[in-house]
Amino acid sequence: MQTSAIPPTKAAIVPVRMRRWNDRRLPGDGLRLLICRYRPRGVRKSDETWDEWDPDLGPSREMKEQQKRIEELASRVRAGETITLLCSSACVDDAHCHRSLLRELIETAVAP
Repeated sequence: MQTSAIPPTKAAIVPVRMRRWNDRRLPGDGLRLLICRYRPRGVRKSDETWDEWDPDLGPSREMKEQQKRIEELASRVRAGETITLLCSSACVDDAHCHRSLLRELIETAVAP
């Protein structure tokens, strides 16, 4: 079986990463966006590990209605900015986290 080569998109070059909010910042993380519905308890403002918090991008039925914000993030990726989606420290399985859905929505919006 022969597979066709898929040309890399901008999303393949500039990744949308996924981490937990309490994972240490790594070089190349770019914008660290916390996408939990609720702000983590007990974390002082000075100890925040994220650059922005958007509770509306947390898991909800309305998530699909967030297309405008997703397109805004996609345009930042197109411009060459790396975005790292942060979530709860209890979220250990990327495949079952809403971060993977949001990453897919952003990458789909970036694709030509």
